[in-house]
Amino acid sequence: MPLKADSTYVSEFTTFMNGFLKDNPDVAAGQVEGRALLWDKAPIDLDERARNNASRVEQKPYPYQPE
Repeated sequence: MPLKADSTYVSEFTTFMNGFLKDNPDVAAGQVEGRALLWDKAPIDLDERARNNASRVEQKPYPYQPE
């Protein structure tokens, strides 16, 4: 028998966050700006990526070992 969720329950934390966001509407805009700053990246240019990969110089496995 499946359990029925009580849709009237609201946790203490959810109540706090709803009140906080209601009192501070600028927080949501700051969250969007922060996400754009840290996570939203520009599309990758495949030609530039291929040129960068082709111009890499191979490095020895242990560069500090004298020959």
